[in-house]
Amino acid sequence: MTKTIAILVARLLFGGAFLLAAFMKFADMGATAGYIASISFPLPLVFAWVAAFFELGLALAFFTGAFYSEAATLAVIYVLFLTFAFHGPSRWDGNPMEFGFFVNHFTFIAGLLVAAVHGPGTRLVLGWRLDGRRLRLRHS
Repeated sequence: MTKTIAILVARLLFGGAFLLAAFMKFADMGATAGYIASISFPLPLVFAWVAAFFELGLALAFFTGAFYSEAATLAVIYVLFLTFAFHGPSRWDGNPMEFGFFVNHFTFIAGLLVAAVHGPGTRLVLGWRLDGRRLRLRHS
């Protein structure tokens, strides 16, 4: 039971983090595009929308358990990219706090790696178990 609760809490935390990130992007797409433009990434508004929908998809995967390990793996790659692009060594001179943000992202990545390896666990939904990989319902 403890393992099930821990996995559920982790899924809620991961899903909540990505849902909040997506919500913040949707709330001010212009600011998100501006932040993306600050690292000289091309088509900042396009990538802001892509990032928002990608994060929404990750949140849904973590909440439902659907494609959980695959989503966790993609999230590792995504967060690793964000870590170096937005908080990497080139940003440390102007703001030493960026180093702290850089290191903090690796803690998140570590959790995502554990999630990718161990999967979503089984989740009971109204007397049915959700098969996270195939979105099949199986009666328990």
